[in-house]
Amino acid sequence: MSFTRSAGVLLHPSSLPGGQGIGDFGAAARQFLDYLRRAKQTLWQVLPLGAVNDSGSPYQTFSSFAGNPLFIALDDLVAAGLLRDEDLRHAPGNGARADFAAARNFKMPRLRQAFDLFRRGATGAAAANFQRFKEAEKFWLDDYALFAAARERFGGKPWWRWDDADLAKHSPDAVKHWTAELADAGEFVKWTQFVFYAQWLGLKKRANDAGIKIIGDIPIYPAHDSADVWAAPEFFAVSRATGEAQFVAGCPPDYFCADGQLWGNPVYDWEAVKKDNYRWWAMRLRGALRQTDILRLDHFRGFEAYWATPGTEKTARNGKWVRGPGAEFFTAMKREIGDDLPLIAEDLGAITPAVNQLRDECGFPGMKVLQFAFGDGANFYRPHAYATNSVVYTGTHDNDTTRGWYAGGADYANIGRDVFAQERDLCRRYLATDGRNIHWDLIRAALASVAVFAIYPLQDILGLGNDCRMNRPGLGEGNWTWRLTADQLANAEVNYLRELTELFDRAG
Repeated sequence: MSFTRSAGVLLHPSSLPGGQGIGDFGAAARQFLDYLRRAKQTLWQVLPLGAVNDSGSPYQTFSSFAGNPLFIALDDLVAAGLLRDEDLRHAPGNGARADFAAARNFKMPRLRQAFDLFRRGATGAAAANFQRFKEAEKFWLDDYALFAAARERFGGKPWWRWDDADLAKHSPDAVKHWTAELADAGEFVKWTQFVFYAQWLGLKKRANDAGIKIIGDIPIYPAHDSADVWAAPEFFAVSRATGEAQFVAGCPPDYFCADGQLWGNPVYDWEAVKKDNYRWWAMRLRGALRQTDILRLDHFRGFEAYWATPGTEKTARNGKWVRGPGAEFFTAMKREIGDDLPLIAEDLGAITPAVNQLRDECGFPGMKVLQFAFGDGANFYRPHAYATNSVVYTGTHDNDTTRGWYAGGADYANIGRDVFAQERDLCRRYLATDGRNIHWDLIRAALASVAVFAIYPLQDILGLGNDCRMNRPGLGEGNWTWRLTADQLANAEVNYLRELTELFDRAG
């Protein structure tokens, strides 16, 4: 697909101010869109929007299709007459950290309260819209509603450990029985999805009307404990008898991690997916593209070859490379969805010529991260070496903030003092800077580059340090919790960002 030279900001909705415990799709999201408009930014990149556990990781969601009900703006339900102002008293604080558990404990009972009122009074257009939604999304919504309701009934256990073994195996008779048994809970789940989609698609329309496109993010693998794997285990490397993962995804050992990485997601049985003409994946992409305008395809290299480790292993050391579906997969997606797939290939890390060939054959832009540009052998991350069909980032959600990176961050411990000093010296010489405003130096370099998109986390616009980093890969706790304050959003630099964006012909 041919993209237009543009610029934008990476900010997940959970990081917005306001809401109850985490950011949501309400007033602060609308204010952020106004900020983007005034700064002439025409892209808003978000992380996956699916329902998460209390860790908050958007890459371990309970469904590839369902949205996170914690993003629903309760204030907007007050405006719709489904809640009262007093219902929102004693809400969790809106500090500098998202609290997913507190948000869930506060919001879910109030969503249930709003649902009960909706159900008692829903007539005419409201009832018809809900019914149309259920019919249109039936192919995933029925399974997800039962999955979510059953998971709650069975004490939050993963599906392969549910008390009813037949339901764990998605037996048709068990599905029929439990759908009736949990009908009320399932209907509530469906309603929260109805409200999620109504609010998010309304926000997306507001963005599109202002000339702003939404860049979403689709993980290559669903979580093991997800409605996706539970309802269609034949497409994944899981035991039909026990539901346990036979092979899990991850990364091999490398310079930064001697044991490699185990992600816990079961890998695909690509032969089974292929025999079904890749229809499950086509539905997944269609669903994701309904929520967004453009998609970042996470772990693109896994479509060429992926690292698979036996599910019984404690590290990724004993994994192996396995060939992925390659170009055939994307040919099938284009056949099902259309030739102009609006995808960005996340091609970071240990990339081989075969991965680059697949990306170029498909015509997808790859990613360039400026924080990677100044190490030994990293010339291809420097702006003078970019192809136009690429997307440049100062950093991503997995990196230090730019100020944190320049000050040392993870690099200092990994590469040592001398190499660190050499890289920062090259950075200063390359950017002709003394480093005092390094975040703006990297933003300017991104905007000036030939890459079709230039994107930067909001933390870099604000010049924040590593205490505001979003994720530290490999650490199981303390991630995904950074939040923007209302004052920071109000005072975020608009004029200079607009000036640079216009200067480098990215104003749209």
